[in-house]
Amino acid sequence: MSKVIQDATERVRLSLRELGYRGQIVESKMTIKTVEDAASAIGVEPSRILKSLILITEQRAVLALMSGVNKVDLKKVKKALNVKKVKFASPDYIRETFGYEVGGVPPVGYDEHPPTLLDKDLLEFDIVWAAAGTEFAYFPVAPKDLVVYTSAEVRDIAKR
Repeated sequence: MSKVIQDATERVRLSLRELGYRGQIVESKMTIKTVEDAASAIGVEPSRILKSLILITEQRAVLALMSGVNKVDLKKVKKALNVKKVKFASPDYIRETFGYEVGGVPPVGYDEHPPTLLDKDLLEFDIVWAAAGTEFAYFPVAPKDLVVYTSAEVRDIAKR
């Protein structure tokens, strides 16, 4: 495993520890880069995979936390944030700004945590599985704890 990958997972591990998380990060030989990969590697339904998506508004980066089966509705995000423009961040932007690769973007582990929207559908689950900084590391977490860990605003941001 490369130093960059270890550093990304270690940043998430330290952040979780500071937040009072009591679980463990699991490191896998199987990739969790896509929702389907993650569901297969972990052995859970795709709906229980947490997608951590970086979005860009005209002012800042925003983190959207979604169930693996949902797609983010950018119009709902614009309304929730009261902004005119929002788009998905590019993989290069995510890597250069936050130090994570797409497929391993975590919900925590940021030097300065971006404002966060958590889709209300996640609260239907007791546990979801989140990336821990790489496409080979993940951890179980209760969505209600994610609200606290990320200071998330719970909103309906899924396409219906």
